[in-house]
Amino acid sequence: MAVEGLSINLATVRQQWTLTEACEACLRHGITAVAPWRDQIHKVGLDEAVRVIRGNGMTVTGVCRGGMFPSATSEGRQEAIDDNRRAIDEAVALGADCLVLVVGGLPQGSRDLGAARDMVADGIAAILPYARANRMPLAIEPLHPMYAADRACVNTLDQALDLCERLGEGVGVAVDVYHVWWDPNLASAIARAGRMGAILAHHICDWLVPTRDLLLDRGMMGDGVIDLRGIRGMIEAAGFLGLQECEIFSAETWWKRPGDEVLATVIDRFHAHCRT
Repeated sequence: MAVEGLSINLATVRQQWTLTEACEACLRHGITAVAPWRDQIHKVGLDEAVRVIRGNGMTVTGVCRGGMFPSATSEGRQEAIDDNRRAIDEAVALGADCLVLVVGGLPQGSRDLGAARDMVADGIAAILPYARANRMPLAIEPLHPMYAADRACVNTLDQALDLCERLGEGVGVAVDVYHVWWDPNLASAIARAGRMGAILAHHICDWLVPTRDLLLDRGMMGDGVIDLRGIRGMIEAAGFLGLQECEIFSAETWWKRPGDEVLATVIDRFHAHCRT
C-alpha cells in the first residue's frame, strides 16, 4: 500500500544503501517519493539514478544540494556558480520539484557575515536565468544559526524570503523544521511565505534534548521537542499541501540500524506525529 504524503530524503539511509538500493527499498515500503543528494547521484551515475527513479515513476521532492556560494576569491565564486549549473542539470534530469540551496557560510578568513550574504545573493542571481530557462525552482533553505559560519549565512525564514523578494521569479524556500522550529517569528514567516507562493519543500525530523552532535544527531519524529503537527498546520494554512520529506542525519542511532527498520519507523512516526 502506498504511503501518502511522505518523501524520504536519502540522507536518512545513506549509510545503509546506495541510491539504487534505497529507492528499491522505499518502493518495497510503499514510499514513492525521494530526495537524493548529489554525492549519492554521482556514486551510481546520473543515468542509473534516472533509471531507478524516473523508470519507477517516483517523485523527486528535491535534489540536495546546490549553493555554497561565498568564497574568498572570484575564482572560487565562479566555481560555485558553475557547479550550481551542473546541479540544475541533474535536478532537471531527475524531474525534481526543486533544487535545494544550502547557501554557504563565511569565506575562509572572513568575519563579515554581511559580505557573505551579498555573495549568496549574487551567486543565486548568477544561476537564476539558467534555472528559469530550465524551469527548475531554486529552494533556499535557511539553516539554524549554529551553521552561520560554515554552512549557511541565511538563518531565518524571513531572511530567505527577503532574498526571494529581491531575486524574483524562480526562487522559493525549503522549510526544514530542524532549522526553523525555534524562531519566534516562524508563524508570521510561514504565512508570509504562503502569500508569496514561496514554499517549495517541507522537511521533517526532530530536535533531541540533549543533542549530542549539532550535525549528526537529528531525531526521529516524536523523539524530540518540535511541534511537528503544529508547524505542518501552519504550512498547510499557507497553501502548501506538498509532501513532507523526512531528512535525518543520525550517525550513532538511525544510520546504525537496518535500513528497513528505519523506513518502517519513519512511516509509523509520520502517521503518529506529522499529519494534521
